[in-house]
Amino acid sequence: MSDQIARLSPLRRVRLRPDPWSLGALVIAALVLMPILSVLVLALTPEENIWPHLISTTLPRYLGNTVTMMAGVAVLASAVGAGAAWLVSMYRFPGVRWLEWLLLLPLAIPAYVGAYALVDFLEYAGPVQTGLRTLFGWHNARDYWFPEIRSRGAAVLVLSAALYPYVYLLSRAAFREQSGASYEVARALGAGPLALFWRVGLPLARPAIAAGAAIAMMETVNDFGVVEYFAVQTLTAGIFSVWLEGGNAGGAAQIAGVILAVILALVALEKVSRRNLRFHNLGRHHRPLVPVPLEGAAGWAATAACALPVATGFVLPVGVILSHALANSGGWADPGLVRALIHTLSAGGIAAVLTVAAGLFLVYGVRLTGRALPRLLLPVTTIGYAAPGAVLGVGLLIPMAAADNALADTWVGLFGVDPGLMMTGSAFAIVYAYAVRFFAIAQGAADAAMGRIAPSLPMAARSLGRSARGTLTAVYLPLIRTSVGTALLLVFVDCVKELPATLLLRPFNYNTLATRVYDKASLENLADAAPAALLVCLVGLVAVGLLARANR
Repeated sequence: MSDQIARLSPLRRVRLRPDPWSLGALVIAALVLMPILSVLVLALTPEENIWPHLISTTLPRYLGNTVTMMAGVAVLASAVGAGAAWLVSMYRFPGVRWLEWLLLLPLAIPAYVGAYALVDFLEYAGPVQTGLRTLFGWHNARDYWFPEIRSRGAAVLVLSAALYPYVYLLSRAAFREQSGASYEVARALGAGPLALFWRVGLPLARPAIAAGAAIAMMETVNDFGVVEYFAVQTLTAGIFSVWLEGGNAGGAAQIAGVILAVILALVALEKVSRRNLRFHNLGRHHRPLVPVPLEGAAGWAATAACALPVATGFVLPVGVILSHALANSGGWADPGLVRALIHTLSAGGIAAVLTVAAGLFLVYGVRLTGRALPRLLLPVTTIGYAAPGAVLGVGLLIPMAAADNALADTWVGLFGVDPGLMMTGSAFAIVYAYAVRFFAIAQGAADAAMGRIAPSLPMAARSLGRSARGTLTAVYLPLIRTSVGTALLLVFVDCVKELPATLLLRPFNYNTLATRVYDKASLENLADAAPAALLVCLVGLVAVGLLARANR
């Protein structure tokens, strides 16, 4: 055997040596995928199998509510997002230049903040019903009918108002990339405005609308704050109920496995629906769209149609939260708010830096290596973004708690001192969950930015004696620093708004801004929740401003 190894060519021996970039990429991919695999293992091998009980009792209700919510949000968010994108792309009407960017503002408002604001505004003691009773002389709720606020329909409305910008952003780009010649031919054949939309614009923009709707549905599955506040029993709410109230971690893992199956089915359905469809622009016939002016009543109707989503998804939540925050000026000095702000900045900042650094390393390592496995794992690592925070919480907390206890027992046996729970007893698990959940953002930004750099530049650096690490620091990083900064900010903002994973993984007496808003609002104390909610919204506004700037 030793003779055979000695006879290997130098090139063969080099290939057998561990490649640090390939090894690092594999380690990062394994860390990202570990929570998902952990959920599957826990679901298939639970300590107490309550699967038959779930199927015969609560699971059909959880699944039915989840699918209904997903379908409702997909339809409403697609109608609002695609309709608004069509109007601002095809027509010129009063305020269109402002509305074009204002339509992105609901992205800054977490859906659970919108839920708290809507209930506060429309409930029996809120300004709307109080004003109606004063105006018409009604004395109590028996004198008039008002829709039920805390309902599944209201939850669909709140989530659609918060998530339609995903559809809007992608649809607007798709409409603007279409050739004006197609619409000129359709008009010459007698097509009116409605026919132009249904027969030309909508079919060509279908891939973008489907992608936006898929994101909205994934975020609907991930949501916990809205459905819990409106008492809608979805799969995510079921994880909290079975685990925290029923004390059955295996049952929670089984429900998490159902959520993963729903997400994978959703992604597969979206891909299959577009499998045989191809959409191309022929460059020689491409002419940019020329917006049609709308005047009079038609123009103001278009303005109102685009302003309504902004009012529902941004103006109403911010107005309600701001009024409570100003009325409760003492809440800004609350030590609990200061601690939550520090926890949010530290956990979110550390997670953003680690996530972007890992994304850069993975993408660069895959570009350097000639091995197939890292290249195959690169797209798989984006699954964390599709996995809801509650699923990641299950996949992280149970194995981490077991490892923590084993580590503590070993430490006590060796040194006679109990170190406590070092991972689950600190913010480590939260940072890990954030990194897995939003790794796709960092990886996508790094991959796109590196793909725009001409291959001749790193090749020249290597030919001048630069190492792989030196090429990364001297060539790539200076050229992609804007994309890296954008990824850092976007990951940080998403960490600030993340609620389900933080609720499951936070140590005792540990709050972030998101969990403080949830804790206070769930006790109907919106006045104390308002300062933290406003801070979360302000952080989101920074990201939306950056997004608007990047999509000019």
